[in-house]
Amino acid sequence: MRQLSGLLVAGALLLLPAFSQGHGAVQAQAAQALTFQGDMVLWNVSIKPDKTADFEQIMARVRDALMKSDKPERKQQAAGWRLIKRTEPFTDGTIIYTHVINPVVKGADYTILTILYEANPDPMEQRSLYDLYRGAFNANLGASAGNIVLDLSKQ
Repeated sequence: MRQLSGLLVAGALLLLPAFSQGHGAVQAQAAQALTFQGDMVLWNVSIKPDKTADFEQIMARVRDALMKSDKPERKQQAAGWRLIKRTEPFTDGTIIYTHVINPVVKGADYTILTILYEANPDPMEQRSLYDLYRGAFNANLGASAGNIVLDLSKQ
């Protein structure tokens, strides 16, 4: 019994930071920056079908955060970032969104929550944004980043 209670306490101590609010979450996100190599990226995510409005609300908040940022690279990110919604559900019923990023801002962090937390330093607001995003998100399907080798619109 003593071992079980010791394990529970240890587990609680490990999980506590994950449930804390505020800048701890920002620091965790900063440690895992999402950057891309190459000229362009196609990044696919799967969103729960009944939560597409929540996801689109989050992405509108990302746009606002990028546009209002004092950091020039954030405005550059906004200028080259588009979001496409698949017209039909995926085989599992989820909705696929494709982030089209062209051009990629070299070295810029594209982590959704990091961008949102920069613009919203209030811990309660951060928690609300996290809950909305996490509630809508189903899976990261991956990204394809690379260099443009031929632009068919140009001679």
